[in-house]
Amino acid sequence: MKTAIGISANNRKIVSDQLAILLADEFVLYTKTLNAHWNVEGPDFHSVHVYLEDLYNESAKIIDVVAERIRQLGHYVSGNLKDMLKLTHLSEQYEGENTSAGYYKELLSDHESIIMFIRGNIEEFNDAHKDAGTGDFITGLMEKHEKTAWMLRSHLK
Repeated sequence: MKTAIGISANNRKIVSDQLAILLADEFVLYTKTLNAHWNVEGPDFHSVHVYLEDLYNESAKIIDVVAERIRQLGHYVSGNLKDMLKLTHLSEQYEGENTSAGYYKELLSDHESIIMFIRGNIEEFNDAHKDAGTGDFITGLMEKHEKTAWMLRSHLK
């Protein structure tokens, strides 16, 4: 069935393709957060383990809403990990120590990378592709990532 939401098919395709990259980044961040949750060690284990659980639960929600936004624009979503690894800006590998500081630094870097990717798309979605809805949607996601980045940064002080 045709998607008639006031945005041209070409613009919806371009926006959906950018959202697919964002989805891939979010999915890699989710798996890295799970990895940190499972493997963190140290005297602060319990509080870090609980905090990381909160983070990966929030990531799971973000993954779902990004995928649903792609569907709202009339495109399908690949749940194939191979496809996501081709699209992501992030590295799925973590080479650091299994400490809260090591994981927090890695996750902070990934959140900041996602923030920059989102920030680079807001005006483009709004102006060039006439999709203020998705521009607003990703602005909200960016704000969530900014808050998480602040929290992670505060743990590292």
